[in-house]
Amino acid sequence: MKKQFVNELKDKMNIKSSFMIVKKLAREEGNLIAYIGDKTGDVKATIPDERNSLEVGDIIYIKGKMDGSIKAQHFKKEEEYNLEDYLPSIGRPIEDIIEEMRTLSEEVFKCEECKALDEYFFNNNDFLEKFKKGIGGLRQHHNYLGGLAEHSLNAMYIAKTLADRYDCRHKEIAVLGAKLHDIGKIEEYFTNGPFSVTMLGEMEGHIVTGNAMIEEAFRVGGDIYSEDFKMRMKSCILQHHGKVEYGSPKVPKTEEAYIVHLADYVDAIMNKIEQVRNITEPGTWSEYDRRIGTKLYM
Repeated sequence: MKKQFVNELKDKMNIKSSFMIVKKLAREEGNLIAYIGDKTGDVKATIPDERNSLEVGDIIYIKGKMDGSIKAQHFKKEEEYNLEDYLPSIGRPIEDIIEEMRTLSEEVFKCEECKALDEYFFNNNDFLEKFKKGIGGLRQHHNYLGGLAEHSLNAMYIAKTLADRYDCRHKEIAVLGAKLHDIGKIEEYFTNGPFSVTMLGEMEGHIVTGNAMIEEAFRVGGDIYSEDFKMRMKSCILQHHGKVEYGSPKVPKTEEAYIVHLADYVDAIMNKIEQVRNITEPGTWSEYDRRIGTKLYM
């Protein structure tokens, strides 16, 4: 069990703990100079590594001393560890979020098309395991393990509220679109080590990837899905960023696509405000936040 975290380290402290290799900086006389860290932050370290065996993402147990940076005497690679100790993660059990999504889905989805598309993804264990570890982004919103699931659940609730309040003609599609709008992020981001964009993410992005995942589900389902349902679901995926300059190939073209876009936007902004609030003393101004475009009085 990990006992020392980066935010607890003090100068002259003896270090006996495990950390993740976050970024390799240089090699000097058989030593690796790198940033190592955990869920609380990172710190510069000098690590004896004559064989050049360490890679970004490795978890290593270190004995050494804190002297401005960590000076390691030796290390060993850890084979068993809890990834959530080394990467930021959601503050509630991920299984609770998935169960809440299931409950809301059972309440809302009555048509066979919605139930079939939902089950195609969320009854697939490979998809579900990636989804549970998914992030909302690198620096934007929900940038922690479980963030993708949390964001998707929140978007479902907002979409349901909007669809009910404004009597959307296709309420189920609006809520299912909110649930699935960011599924491409399970392929866009690497989350088994320091968060990064995958090759597919760089080449396509989650909107194109998510649309391809939906089209494959339609191919497998065959005649289950009408052409109208397929068009409406794809519009929720393709148009959820709202504007071409924000990454959508088209602006929203259906009522339900507008609802998904608004649900996505509101939850992303409110998550960022929550993050600012968590690091700002009450009654003071926050630092300027680029995502929100302002500073906030908390």
